[in-house]
Amino acid sequence: MAVDAKSVKELRERTGAGMLDCKKALEEAGGDLNKAIEILREKGLSAAANKAGRAATEGVVESYIHAGGRIGVLVEINCETDFVGKTDQFKDFARDIAMQIAAAAPRFVRREEVPAEEIEKEKEILRAQALNEGKPEKIVDKMVEGRINKYYEEHVLLEQAFIKDPDKTISNLLNEKISTIGENISIRRFVRYELGEGLEKKVDNFVEEVMAQVKQ
Repeated sequence: MAVDAKSVKELRERTGAGMLDCKKALEEAGGDLNKAIEILREKGLSAAANKAGRAATEGVVESYIHAGGRIGVLVEINCETDFVGKTDQFKDFARDIAMQIAAAAPRFVRREEVPAEEIEKEKEILRAQALNEGKPEKIVDKMVEGRINKYYEEHVLLEQAFIKDPDKTISNLLNEKISTIGENISIRRFVRYELGEGLEKKVDNFVEEVMAQVKQ
């Protein structure tokens, strides 16, 4: 299929791959940008993918405290050199990730960290829900897989929509930074504390509160 120059340009900015490779990947992906990124990574044509195997042991432990001290986040983000770890661009990225964690409350960095038994339990629940909704048996498994992907999007940091730009995931944002900064970057681990967590309390919209603070 024909792809427009804007999509090719955006794919190049996200991956650092060549223009022709980006065009071919988009054509193969039917215009789907995220699928094109995966195609480039599989072929080793993404600059981000080429840097992914390099050691990243420098970086920063970024903190974020939500207004009033109600939510606190610590996140470790690694890069290859101390020089990059001290740049404003890297620090801004770390700050965005800390705010993302505060707002969206992920439980894991990547889907490989989710315990297999938790996924199996969730699949059982989703399957029962689908059957109770009267869905045909033959399509239930496919529906469950789709809903499991939604589960990952909610609980896994790299698969969440970026709070400042919901059209991209945190994984997309990470790959963009790897391409523009020129070093491997890894979100290694995080902790998130919420005041009164586990106690009965009113429900607040923390995403709206955090974003309101960003815009101040």
